[in-house]
Amino acid sequence: MKKQLGLLLSAVFIAGTAFGQFVRLDESSFTASASTITFSEFGLNTVNPSYTLSSVDLGNVDVDFEGYFAGQSQSTDPITGLDILTGSPTGPLALDSGAPNTFITTDGANPTSPVLSGSPTFNGPIAILFSKDVNAVGLDGGFFDNVASMSITAYKRDGSALGSVTNNTTGIEFFGLADSSGVNSIAGVTFSITGNEPAGYAIDNLTFGSTQVLVDPVIPEPSTYAFLGMGTMGLLMYMRRRRRSKKA
Repeated sequence: MKKQLGLLLSAVFIAGTAFGQFVRLDESSFTASASTITFSEFGLNTVNPSYTLSSVDLGNVDVDFEGYFAGQSQSTDPITGLDILTGSPTGPLALDSGAPNTFITTDGANPTSPVLSGSPTFNGPIAILFSKDVNAVGLDGGFFDNVASMSITAYKRDGSALGSVTNNTTGIEFFGLADSSGVNSIAGVTFSITGNEPAGYAIDNLTFGSTQVLVDPVIPEPSTYAFLGMGTMGLLMYMRRRRRSKKA
C-alpha cells in the first residue's frame, strides 16, 4: 500500500511539473543582466516601436508591439464604455498588422515617463511579441485607480494561453510572469483592460530573460493551486475507494 501511495504521489508531482507552473514574480526576481526596454530609446509618438536586444543566453531577440495578436479583436465594453481585448490568438503567434497602433507618449502619472500606450490613448490593449521564447517577462503598468482592472496574459508560440494575472493595487504596479520549470515558453504577452479603469493605463520598463531571472521568490497563481488541488483530490478519492474495498 505504501508503495502504491508513493507511486501516486510521484504521479501527482510529475503532472504538476511536466507542463511547468505559471507564476508571478516581483521586480527583485530579475537580475541586472535581464534585457530592458524603457521606451526612451525612440522619440515621442513613435508608432509600434521595434527593438533588437542582445541577451547572454538567448542571443539577439526582436521585440515588437501592436494592439493585439492575429485572431484577437478590440471592442467596446457595453458596461464601462472602455476598449477591451476579445478573442484568442491563432498559431503561430503573430501580431495583427490591422490592429490599432501602440505608440510612445508621455504620462504625468508615471515617474519614469515616457511610456507605451495603446489606442485610444491610455485605453487600448497592447500586444508584445518576442522573436524567441523567453522564460520570464516583467513590466510596470499603471497608473491604476482600481484593483483588478487590468490583466496581463502570456502566450505560447502556438497561440495558447499560459496564464493571466491582474493588478493587486492602485498606482504603478510591477507585473512579472514566468514558467517556474525554467523552460523558455513565453512567446508573447497582452496587456489590457478587463475591469473598470476609466483613467486608463500605459506600460513601461519592459524586462525579460531566461537565466537572468531568479524563479525562487514566486507565488503560484490560483490556476496552479487548482491544478494541484485536482491531483490531490484524485489521490484522496482513490484512497477512500481503497479503504471501502478492503472493508467490503
